Amino acid sequence: MGSHTPPGHGSSAPVIEHRPRGRDAGRVLVLNATYEPINVCSVRRAAVLVLKAKAELLEHATWELRSEHTAMPRPVVIRLVSYVKVPRDTHRRKITRRAVFARDGWACQYCGSRSNLTVDHVIPRSKGGGSSWDNIVASCAPCNRRKGDRLPHQIGMHPRVKPRMPSPNVFIQLASPTIPSTWRQYLLPEAA
Repeated sequence: MGSHTPPGHGSSAPVIEHRPRGRDAGRVLVLNATYEPINVCSVRRAAVLVLKAKAELLEHATWELRSEHTAMPRPVVIRLVSYVKVPRDTHRRKITRRAVFARDGWACQYCGSRSNLTVDHVIPRSKGGGSSWDNIVASCAPCNRRKGDRLPHQIGMHPRVKPRMPSPNVFIQLASPTIPSTWRQYLLPEAA
């Protein structure tokens, strides 16, 4: 493998942002040694990884984490020092409604509606279709009812995009629904 220079890397300049509150307050983007985004973790977990020298700090906030004897910048993006093999098996990625909706852009794959979403088996289970990433799509309730227990060619309803295993960025979006601006340079274009 050749060396990879990440976008915008070169300085760990502080990121000037307000202190987030609520669910996203403790979110840190974790990159593999190759700068591939692989996970989102808590600030506490990120701080431990940095302190144990298992990760390096790439981006940090303007405020610090403090203890009785030390202070460190609050991590926003970290990179693991050693490469971690990430399983890409489709059967290992759990299928959830939110993951299907995120993969499909939060829109019905039959009509494009963004309201009243549910999931649909393209090939119904009663006709031998499985519950796999390549057979499940986001569907609005009216389209789901109209299609019913029929095959796509029987009713003339085909998904706009062929269903597939989602990219890892979909799972990062689910872990942190609001993507901080500092993460965007490290994410693939579809998640940014």
